[in-house]
Amino acid sequence: MIRSLLRSTASRSFVCNYSSKAVPLTAETYSSKVSRNPSFKKLDETDIKHFQTILNDGNGLITDADDLLFYNEDWMRKYRGQSQLVLKPKSTEQVSSIIKYCNEQKLAVVPQGGNTGLVGGSNPVFDEIIISLSGLNKIRAFDEVSGILKCDAGLILENADNFLAEKGYIFPLDLGAKGSCHVGGNVATNAGGLRLLRYGSLHGSVLGLEAVLPDGTIYNSMESLRKDNTGYDLKQLFIGSEGTIGIITGVSILCPSRPQAFSVALLGVSSYEAVQKVFVGARKELSEILSAFEFMDRNSQVLAGQHLKLDHPIESDQYPFYILIETSGSNKEHDDEKLETFLANSMEEGLVDDGIIAQDETQLKSLWSWRESIPESSTMNGGVYKYDVSLPLKDLYGLVEAVNVKLQEAGIVGFDDPTKPVVEAIGYGHVGDGNLHLNVCVREYSKEIEKVLEPFVYEWIQSKNGSISAEHGLGFQKKNYIGYTKNDVEIKLMKELKKHYDPNGIMNPYKYI
Repeated sequence: MIRSLLRSTASRSFVCNYSSKAVPLTAETYSSKVSRNPSFKKLDETDIKHFQTILNDGNGLITDADDLLFYNEDWMRKYRGQSQLVLKPKSTEQVSSIIKYCNEQKLAVVPQGGNTGLVGGSNPVFDEIIISLSGLNKIRAFDEVSGILKCDAGLILENADNFLAEKGYIFPLDLGAKGSCHVGGNVATNAGGLRLLRYGSLHGSVLGLEAVLPDGTIYNSMESLRKDNTGYDLKQLFIGSEGTIGIITGVSILCPSRPQAFSVALLGVSSYEAVQKVFVGARKELSEILSAFEFMDRNSQVLAGQHLKLDHPIESDQYPFYILIETSGSNKEHDDEKLETFLANSMEEGLVDDGIIAQDETQLKSLWSWRESIPESSTMNGGVYKYDVSLPLKDLYGLVEAVNVKLQEAGIVGFDDPTKPVVEAIGYGHVGDGNLHLNVCVREYSKEIEKVLEPFVYEWIQSKNGSISAEHGLGFQKKNYIGYTKNDVEIKLMKELKKHYDPNGIMNPYKYI
């Protein structure tokens, strides 16, 4: 029966043994895979004094070891660099002056936005200078007729969306990390997120960029129109480039009108086959108002319940899979009726076993929390290995099953056994774009676990003609595995682009390719 959020049930408990040990240095943990480029200069007092003259602000430089730790570490506490300096410019011109000097002196740099990435792409490996874009956080302009927003790269995604909400528009990207991640970082990693099904990728919605090239030159296409067929579409080079050929400082993006009504339903289904069939039906019956179709497996919901300290609205340990459907349109009564009819039909056909529809804004946010809290809850046992990949829909969950079999064969899985290093592999993601989030929850990071997972995960993806990175990019984690998705010609072209624009190799070294 379709119902509102009324029932509560007891949730299953997990063994939680979070380790507070210091994060080991990336350079030491992966010493066999990476070594410091000897051509890079080491930072000295002369350099720091020069940067002080550029920034003209005592708060624009961070050199204290304790303060540096936040920027050196990734949020999953897997990677840690050794940077001795964070620079926080407040204008594109300051970024340009900094990069020009670094290029001349051969000082390696790593651009950093909200530091919410999952592959170590925004953290130094050795002593690279961190250039934080948090000081470039302004909205430059907004055209209320065309819906084009122009903003600094350091603008927090949620702040951008809140601004647009007041104007009747919506940012065409939504992420669980929206309260911390930066618009520029989203573009640099070509983030997809929860709204891609409705609004498409950033390759389509970004109309222009401002970026500082490795020699300090400022590239500016911020005035780009929706239609411009004059020459190469250069901005595309920077979307997903992860700061390897330039630092994005400004973004011009097309924002759709904000839907007037949102509806959310959470469903329990008995198989992944049912997930696929429900998706086919949703696209057909809900069509233009369907804005999100997320799936989660049972164990991801158990973890989310422990993290949220709430009882699951549909008994998190009863159904193998859960589906979250969001609709957005202009008439709530009409949309709710379509959603209710669709769910009733799906239950009558035996595809959906149980379901609830949010009755108000509070319940709507509550249902979304069961999806958005999974990334953080997956770290509760100590740490998590995250693989954000693309696969054909029929094979999407097969990777999770294959990984769990591989871990069991290695004898290192113990769901409720604190003596085992691995808790479980869980799966969730965006069915609408074939994006699986494979999370291997662990009590601590170790080479033993990595050897079981890699390259097995990438080989399995390659066998299904998938991509080893759907979002978040390659960073440090996946740079050696790009060959599982790209062919030799593609890799050669990418290397040539990098060498052409960054001949000294100072831009986010040791990453990408």
